[in-house]
Amino acid sequence: MLVRTLSLRLGRILLLASLVFGTAARAGEPVFPPGSRFGFEPPADMTLSRRFTGFERKEGGATVSVVELPPNAFAELVSGFTDANLLSQGFAVEKREEVKIGDNEGMLYTGEQPADPNASAPAIRKWILVVGTPSVTGLVIAQALPDAETEETMRKMVTGVTLRPALTLAQQVDALPFRIGDMAGFRPVRVLAGNSVLLTQGPKDQMQNLEQPILVLAQAVQQPPTAEQRDGFARAALASNQTLKDFVIERAQSYRSNGVDWHEIVARATDQPTNLPVVVSQTIRFNPDGYLRALGVVREDQRAGVLAKFREVVDSVQPK
Repeated sequence: MLVRTLSLRLGRILLLASLVFGTAARAGEPVFPPGSRFGFEPPADMTLSRRFTGFERKEGGATVSVVELPPNAFAELVSGFTDANLLSQGFAVEKREEVKIGDNEGMLYTGEQPADPNASAPAIRKWILVVGTPSVTGLVIAQALPDAETEETMRKMVTGVTLRPALTLAQQVDALPFRIGDMAGFRPVRVLAGNSVLLTQGPKDQMQNLEQPILVLAQAVQQPPTAEQRDGFARAALASNQTLKDFVIERAQSYRSNGVDWHEIVARATDQPTNLPVVVSQTIRFNPDGYLRALGVVREDQRAGVLAKFREVVDSVQPK
């Protein structure tokens, strides 16, 4: 199951990288993507990406992304990354080799995404590095179009990855691409992918049966929908939630506040794992280069006053 989940995640990462082909440090110093434990020494023409955790070439054509996984994922990935499995994700392996990343073990896969015979797109060079450590597994995925970066440059960047100690939760929150001005009684529990945070109201970090209200804030950097498309976009985003069902929308509205365009939905739904009735609040802030989505969920019997608290948090969020 873990291999299948990681394989699906790999497919999404490879697809993202194929679609999206700064900050500099002094020579010899690693640059760490915000919130990441993995640092790199990128060439001068690559900078930190605002669209994913990693780097991209300023002129396009090359990306390096990194995903942090549990420590036991290393063995699962290495055993699951067969030639056939990777080929199904669009990666034809030419060579695999064991490498040392500091004192940690690693496996490097080199190959390409074959050219599409039905399109003019060329073959793309790819490198996948799996790094195993006692506390975290790193999955590094790099790719470059022909003539964008040399094989030597990309291999050096990938295999030159360094690891720093685990960041505190406060450090991870500080590294988010937005700041929260008013927690309104909520507190952060977990930062995800460097661009989203899970908040809760209550003493427990691990929750069962929606014991406490939860609020997730996530920023996406991509072309935002037009004003005419926002209502449909928001409704589709809400319906895509795989843990909720049977949505009944109480209200849905677009509005403008403090010079910013927003869309808000409040709906009743059923939590699939528990079959409990819940109330969902989704608020989307539209920015020129993307949007911030807030999704709050509370048990229906606990909704009194909570939706207003969701709104206090959301209204206080400012992009950096």
